[in-house]
Amino acid sequence: MFQIIGIVLLFGLVFGSFIMSGGKMDVIIEAAPHELMCILGAGIASFLISNSMTTIKATAGGFGKIFKGPKWNAADYRDLLSLLFLLTKTMKSKGVIALESHIEKPHESTIFGRYAKITHDHFAVDFICDTLRMMTMNLEDPHQVEDAMEKQLEKHHHEALEPAHALQSLADALPALGIVAAVLGVIKTMGSITEPPAVLGGMIGGALVGTFLGVFMAYGLVAPFALRLTSVVNEEGAFYKIIQAVLVAHLHGNAAQISVEIGRGNVPSPAQPSFAELEEALSQMPNE
Repeated sequence: MFQIIGIVLLFGLVFGSFIMSGGKMDVIIEAAPHELMCILGAGIASFLISNSMTTIKATAGGFGKIFKGPKWNAADYRDLLSLLFLLTKTMKSKGVIALESHIEKPHESTIFGRYAKITHDHFAVDFICDTLRMMTMNLEDPHQVEDAMEKQLEKHHHEALEPAHALQSLADALPALGIVAAVLGVIKTMGSITEPPAVLGGMIGGALVGTFLGVFMAYGLVAPFALRLTSVVNEEGAFYKIIQAVLVAHLHGNAAQISVEIGRGNVPSPAQPSFAELEEALSQMPNE
């Protein structure tokens, strides 16, 4: 919502100030189509040249995140803590063998099945199951498990940030591409140097539109999009850090209730359930 308001304000205030100061939109409107063709065409071409197909597809999908925001909300964090509570409680009371059926086929698990949104996140499910699988193989050193989990998180986060980096690279290139378009306009103007000053003035003004559009799109649109996408990816990454915190706390010998309380402390403040809210959610769960 705020992104749409920001875009409206961006165009309204920039072009509104130009009009209020006596500027004529005719020159910009006339020059914009071919200037945009040059700038955006070169920008898209450089984007395709410099990125893999995976990154290109992820960038296209990233625009949904820019406008929708992080996929996880307060209820999802509460569900995650409840899921981890069930898993660690089962492991404590029944042993790691009792978890094998749940971690080998999580989509058929009665525990995972209670939390459909989490189950549909492949990385979250794999991250939980792979870690629990290591524990069933008697890898119970908390420091080794934490290190292995940290490397998985770093890899996932690095890959998730690729679209944001690609957008930022495009934003860095657009001002220079705007200059390219402007130079082409100046070359065109110099080829018509015998024209009267009024005509030459219009041609130079049209050429400068290229510089304006390159800078405007870079710092007004694409760079903020890249920054917003980075912020969303970082917020979503906090969800997976909770998994690490709870499972490592469990390996340190803490009770299930204590482990999820440690995890609750790491939940971002806007989405963090209170102690009472989490306790109520846990008390309402049927025994597994």
